Amino acid sequence: MNRTEDHIRALLEERILFLDGAMGTMIQRYKLGDADYRGDRFRDHPHDIKGNNDLLALTRPDVVDAIHDAYFAAGADIVETNTFGANAISQADYRLESAVYDINVASARLAKEVAGRWNARTPKKPRFVAGSMGPTTRTLSVSPDVNDPSFRSVYFDEMKAAFAEQARGLLDGGADLLLVETFIDTLNMKSAILAIEEVFAARGSRVPVMLSVTIVDKSGRTLSGQTVDAFWTSVAHAKPISVGVNCALGAAEMRPYVAELAKLAPIYTSCYPNAGLPNAFGGYDETPEITAKLVGELATDGLVNVVGGCCGTTPDHIRAIVERVQGTRPARAPRARARLRAAQRHGDAHHRPRVELHHDRRADQRHRLRPLRRADQEGRLHDGAGGRARSGARRRQHPRRQHG
Repeated sequence: MNRTEDHIRALLEERILFLDGAMGTMIQRYKLGDADYRGDRFRDHPHDIKGNNDLLALTRPDVVDAIHDAYFAAGADIVETNTFGANAISQADYRLESAVYDINVASARLAKEVAGRWNARTPKKPRFVAGSMGPTTRTLSVSPDVNDPSFRSVYFDEMKAAFAEQARGLLDGGADLLLVETFIDTLNMKSAILAIEEVFAARGSRVPVMLSVTIVDKSGRTLSGQTVDAFWTSVAHAKPISVGVNCALGAAEMRPYVAELAKLAPIYTSCYPNAGLPNAFGGYDETPEITAKLVGELATDGLVNVVGGCCGTTPDHIRAIVERVQGTRPARAPRARARLRAAQRHGDAHHRPRVELHHDRRADQRHRLRPLRRADQEGRLHDGAGGRARSGARRRQHPRRQHG
């Protein structure tokens, strides 16, 4: 662990930490035009780029600076960089893949500058910057073509490379930690985790990593079909500093999934909900007081260590949450225990899952073979695995679909 991680862990043992709220909601208030997004650098860019909020660290840094400042003033301990979509896959929609690294460096530096001003002003309340890494605009688990379930518009290695570039930029810009957030597809998150680990290895240093999943509705599953339990089983190997839930739901709807994670994961738990559910016009009507009350109940019940806001939340929401939650004891992580864990997307734990014991000791088929027939059965298993691999090698390979 580095000094920053030591510091953050020490604070998490003492109290609940506060994240900021929505960036996009605040940017909308500025009613920015095309020229604001283009600036000097992208004045002649041939593609429409209005609405590409990630660019603003380069073209309107004053706007992003003011938003970070407002969230720190509201009581946030951690602000997220304005880089939710600052990866090559998402930026390809604007033909701006070449700007990805610069966007991430500039965004991290900008947030660090604001944090530095607040740290100088109130040194007893340290502020941190989390490098925001969103899920991209593609999914690895679900085909975008209903007529071809095997088709993928992006491959795992392409996505991993995109996340690696983003992570390098955020770290070079000075991010204190990385926040892999709003992922509806766990396979996307696993590519981000692998990319981050490879970047850490290349740099010879690391920062804390927070993971946050999005449960898309009251089914209690991600878009790719996993339950909270299956999601945690899939990512626990990454040993993040925290795991949590954000977006899609308000605090009331999110509560059972936060509670389940708090029970399952022997680490810190985070929760930053939307300001309720969207209204008929796509807006959010939940007042700061209501959001704070609901988040406060999560804190009082000992379920969270990090709280904040997602879509529709503002500095007023964060201020209300801080006032309601500060002084509440943080959640205590459950002790690790051996149990059956399954990462499958459908069915339940009795439907022939791959078994993984809690302390990373895997039990595969060979552990359950009868001793007198083990050699013979192992041979069949290996033959069968080889047959499946050879069969898989013959599957049709689809060329990557070009952007329209």
